[in-house]
Amino acid sequence: MVAKAASDWGIVPIGRASAPLREQVIAALREAILDFRLRPGQRLIERELIEQLGVSRTTVREALRELTSEGLVTVIPQRGAMVSAPSISEAADLYEARAALESIVVTRFVERATPSQIMRLDAAVEHFAEVVDARGEIRDILAAKDQFYAVLVEGADSRPLQQLVESIQARVRVLRATSLSAQGRSDSAVTELRDIVRAVKAGDATRAATLCADHVRTASLTALAALESTT
Repeated sequence: MVAKAASDWGIVPIGRASAPLREQVIAALREAILDFRLRPGQRLIERELIEQLGVSRTTVREALRELTSEGLVTVIPQRGAMVSAPSISEAADLYEARAALESIVVTRFVERATPSQIMRLDAAVEHFAEVVDARGEIRDILAAKDQFYAVLVEGADSRPLQQLVESIQARVRVLRATSLSAQGRSDSAVTELRDIVRAVKAGDATRAATLCADHVRTASLTALAALESTT
């Protein structure tokens, strides 16, 4: 893959805000990766990042180390840092871990969520459906689906589960975009999420967890097929 020039990445110079400089750089690069302005497999050249962000080499290296620990960046000997692009086997493992984890999250949601949070989960699914019906950008569809997960995690009321979900979601974001871009997949996702909410409303944690795992595994089939076609 041909690397883009730094000016094409859409990363603006870091200002001197209240947040520590290192955290601002990490946030800027993380956002660029998750918004696909930095593409999977793209090299992250230190000199270009330093010029684009207006920070020191040390700050850039610290940020890249943090993003490497999050799984968003991969460092390859003799080649340097690049945006992570999971292999087929890695992607399969991530999806299976996600299916198991999100099953636990939805179980905790049924056990702990307030009536207001259940209503918001329902509303989040309907908002997702509206965005899908509008046939908008994949970025908008992902953002709408993220709202569903945000409410789900909030209602599960578990900091450890939240941290784990956020980590895995970040690692599979590109794969999620691939899956939701496939013809008919977003429409199917709407139906699947509505079924999950229906089980949640009924207080059936076992069924909600099963439906959640099925939803993730169905998405994985689409994403993995697309990944295989490009290898």
